[in-house]
Amino acid sequence: MKFDWDYFWQSLFTPSESFLNGLALTVVISVIAMALALILGLLIALMGRSRFVPLRILASLYIWIIRGTPLLVQLVIIYTGFAAANLFRFEDFTLGLRLEEVTVGILIKGAVQAAIVALMLNESAYISEIVRGGLESIEKGQTEAALSLGMTPLGAMRWIIVPQAIRVMVPPLGNSFNGLMKSTSILSIIGVAEMFQVSSSMSAATFKVFEIYIVVALYYLLLTTVWTVIQTQIENWLNAKAGLPKAESVWKRLFGFRSKRDRLAPKSPIADLEGVAA
Repeated sequence: MKFDWDYFWQSLFTPSESFLNGLALTVVISVIAMALALILGLLIALMGRSRFVPLRILASLYIWIIRGTPLLVQLVIIYTGFAAANLFRFEDFTLGLRLEEVTVGILIKGAVQAAIVALMLNESAYISEIVRGGLESIEKGQTEAALSLGMTPLGAMRWIIVPQAIRVMVPPLGNSFNGLMKSTSILSIIGVAEMFQVSSSMSAATFKVFEIYIVVALYYLLLTTVWTVIQTQIENWLNAKAGLPKAESVWKRLFGFRSKRDRLAPKSPIADLEGVAA
């Protein structure tokens, strides 16, 4: 069977409405799941640093179980297993948004809810370790100095430790979000109409299997590339606020090309630390 170039270019540059809807759903699920995972991951990391032993044990058990089991298994248990055991069932519901004098209803399917929950739980275990590593990268003497000046432990964490730790955490957190976007492709197993699911339906209807999956691979590559550019800008902004050199250029990060800035910029004193955290 010959490669259908006309169908390939048409699918790549003028994708169908269903494909664009799947692309939008992929992005929305990724962003929401990552935002919730950041909150939960921070809480788990703080529990792991608590002076109360039960909280530390609970955090360690959570990380051990979530990181030690596949995302696909967790997804099926959350969506199908809980319903089969009559423990919990994700039901479709309509979210009403009032815009001026018009009320717009957005249907959120149960499978989408389960997908967000599964991705959030899975990613939060990894994020908690990233947060823990970032917080532990800051010398304990800074916390002691802040406490000696009359700051509360919470205030020291908020104003002294976290602002410095964020620079260490951003690169691995960015990599986590990159991986999360690609992990959305397995959501088709529970019927979520994200980009991969829509592509599978299109290939089954047209028998253009190779062409369709090359297109979807390129769109995933586009998403991760756009995020790489955004992540680089975030790192440069944080470095500028800290008075440090800019991060490596996007050209070097994506293709290995060294720009003039990369050749002239001095190495960051905590570059090795960022590599360890990643």
